[in-house]
Amino acid sequence: MNALLVVQLEGEEAMVSWGKRLGRALRQGGTVFLRGELGAGKTTLCRGVLRSLGYTGAVKSPTYTLVEPYTCAGKVLYHFDLYRLGDPEELDYIGIRDYFEDDNICLVEWPERGQGLLPVDDLEVAISRLGAGRSLEARSHTERGRQILAALDENDDVQVH
Repeated sequence: MNALLVVQLEGEEAMVSWGKRLGRALRQGGTVFLRGELGAGKTTLCRGVLRSLGYTGAVKSPTYTLVEPYTCAGKVLYHFDLYRLGDPEELDYIGIRDYFEDDNICLVEWPERGQGLLPVDDLEVAISRLGAGRSLEARSHTERGRQILAALDENDDVQVH
């Protein structure tokens, strides 16, 4: 059974803060699919994950390059943005399978554009607008994903279902 965590956030700083918590929960690696409309906060969430690893530079969506690699705190993180991907088979040209090693952190925006070539995600985070804030639904798809959600839930007032 998949676990589900629902969080409501107000403002950009809250999204970054939750991203930091997600980053701490991803210390052992994992694949996270990020879903949401343009401007929902997917890249802001990625910035929080990177901040949790000590990265202090600018974080922008790799819309044109498809993937941006980061190495920090002894971890390798790949931030994918597949929004402009014309055909999922284009991912073969960048060696997509090589990025998803077990201890890497892979954050994938617009994963539906790479359907059929991406591995199963450990965690799916769907971001939607909720008034001036955002609602996040994080759903596990693997045992590792359930462990990530459990780590997120340990010190929070939200509940994993």
